[in-house]
Amino acid sequence: MAFDGITIASIVKELKDALSAGRIYKIAQPENDELLLTIKTADGGQRRLLLSASASLPLVYLTGSNKPSPMTAPGFCMLLRKHLQNGRITDITQPGLERIIHLHVEHLNEMGDLCHKRLIVEIMGKHSNIIFVNDDDMIIDSIKHISGMVSSVREVLPGRPYFIPKTQDKENPLTADLNSFQKALSSGSMPVYKALYSHYTGISPVMAQEICYRAGVDGDVSTAFFATLPQGENTLNMLYHAFSNMMRQIREGDFHPVIAYENGIPAEFAPLPLTMYGTDILKEFDSVSALLEQYYAEKSTVTRIRQKSADLRKIVQTALERNVKKYDLQLRQIKDTEKKDKYRIYGELLNTYGYEAAPGAKSLSAFNYYIGETVTIPLDPLLTPSENAKKYFDKYGKMKRTYEALSALTTQVKEEIDHLESVQTALDIALLEEDLAQIKEELIESGYIRRKGGGKKVKFTSKPFHYISKDGFHIYVGKNNFQNDELTFKFATGGDWWFHTKGIPGSHVVVKTQGAPLPDSVFEDAARLAAYYSKARGQDKVEIDYTEKKNVKKPNGSKPGFVVYYTNYSMMIDSDISGLTLLEN
Repeated sequence: MAFDGITIASIVKELKDALSAGRIYKIAQPENDELLLTIKTADGGQRRLLLSASASLPLVYLTGSNKPSPMTAPGFCMLLRKHLQNGRITDITQPGLERIIHLHVEHLNEMGDLCHKRLIVEIMGKHSNIIFVNDDDMIIDSIKHISGMVSSVREVLPGRPYFIPKTQDKENPLTADLNSFQKALSSGSMPVYKALYSHYTGISPVMAQEICYRAGVDGDVSTAFFATLPQGENTLNMLYHAFSNMMRQIREGDFHPVIAYENGIPAEFAPLPLTMYGTDILKEFDSVSALLEQYYAEKSTVTRIRQKSADLRKIVQTALERNVKKYDLQLRQIKDTEKKDKYRIYGELLNTYGYEAAPGAKSLSAFNYYIGETVTIPLDPLLTPSENAKKYFDKYGKMKRTYEALSALTTQVKEEIDHLESVQTALDIALLEEDLAQIKEELIESGYIRRKGGGKKVKFTSKPFHYISKDGFHIYVGKNNFQNDELTFKFATGGDWWFHTKGIPGSHVVVKTQGAPLPDSVFEDAARLAAYYSKARGQDKVEIDYTEKKNVKKPNGSKPGFVVYYTNYSMMIDSDISGLTLLEN
């Protein structure tokens, strides 16, 4: 989700309500491109305001947490302390629906005169900045200096005038009327949702799609459709009605922040309800600051785990590629041994009909009594028929030994490939560092990683996922092979139900029955979890095997997570688990 102008509008309203008439008590610069303001509010409380101009993640929100600051404050921070320390926030504004926030501050200068300054936060991706200006719109300083060599549009340097660069010819949606709206969306030919965010500032593609959805219009329909009357005009009117209602909500400050989840992972956020998503996958928040803090915390958790698992992924991928190459080579070698029975039959036929071969003959036609046809047997003219027969029997014996050896080896290598693919799936599932620690231990025990310093196996705190169905049944999902074994053979009892993807690496899923029969919906919920926590995640149809736990066995000496079962049912299911509730461990 883009940090669009509508999100900025909701933040501005929240900051106005919380910080107006408050005094700036502390100013810190914990990062090169980030400020943390501590503000004593008018009601006697205290709030922290985070302002980040990070190129990768620019943010503005109220937070309850503090951040350590450098021992020596940067120059920009010292300048703000000189001018704004103990200053009073008189207003917080947003020009139009731009991604810009103005903090208006009044303070007393060294002479005791009342002065007005503005701290301007521009949330514009890699061009984000925090700019300090006086009441004449002259730049005093900025957290990032932008010279003419860097930007030909605008210099951001002390002493330069401040202005909003007009890099795109977009209109303010808050002032749009029906005529201007019809004109904007009737020009050119592009998808309707794209026309919305292309013509109006502050509207992201997601909110443009939401407007289309509220209007009952397919956002991918071309704007050229509006030239056809009367259908086009009616559609345009419906679209304007949805658009104007959203703008009215923004002007009135009627915000209801939500995060939309897809399969338990935050997909989008918005300061207004995303009705195009089902209500069961939307989580509402009291404030946009709380939403932003949770959304980016969850997103950063996923990113951090991905980064921390990179080394493990590389080890697994390297081993997997090596084993796949070995397996392919062995299969080709096995294919070459398919001729072994032909050589055995040649030897037998030569022992039976060899007397018919003329001395020095290069071949012999003989009746193959196995298939009832005559075959031509190539001969070495320098050898007797019995010597040719021995030569074929020797070839047969060598190929037979090769086949037997390769059959055992390919079984071992295929088991290793399946094991490594299951570890890959476990790495995709991992959400916590504790999950990675358990996977690393599995790789150590499997010989892929050497244990440092001869240390002992550590105690793990990672636990399986715990879901509850609508009917109140508890469903558990193993995060890795160690947990799969623990879940299936130590936690589950004989009457519990066990689920797993058919022939695809994935988690063991156990439904605790407590002796009660399971409704069909619980079987489907557990099957969906098995599909989601597998290599088949995202597919519409996944085959799931399920059986009572008592039918699941673990062969002696088998890899972690490997089981066998011979009595089972199967079903086809999707991997959408949005209707299930994940409980905290």
